[in-house]
Amino acid sequence: MSASTTTANQVRASHILIKHQGSRRKASWKDPEGQVIMNTTRESAVSQLKSLYDDIVSGKAKFEDIASRSSDCSSAKRGGDLGPFGRGQMQKPFEEAAYALKVGEISDIVDTDSGVHIIKRTG
Repeated sequence: MSASTTTANQVRASHILIKHQGSRRKASWKDPEGQVIMNTTRESAVSQLKSLYDDIVSGKAKFEDIASRSSDCSSAKRGGDLGPFGRGQMQKPFEEAAYALKVGEISDIVDTDSGVHIIKRTG
């Protein structure tokens, strides 16, 4: 079985993460010193994410392109792709949102200890 194949009890998802002052790790590939993240409120992170979400659902931009440019997760280099995962591998709110989506659907904003996310189920 290849690494990109999901098993029956797994999902595959991509996400866009915006970190903020409340994030457990206040640094990212885009902001190694955490200077921007330390000055980003949760409200500001949510506002950024809503704007990105609107661009995606309106067809102005592709999820993967925005993830590559804007996500604070290292998965950005793969267009936000996290690969397949099973229950218990992700933070609970993220897992619940990913499993609740149908393939191709994009979540509302999801809060975790990492920051705020939008999730696209891909498998």
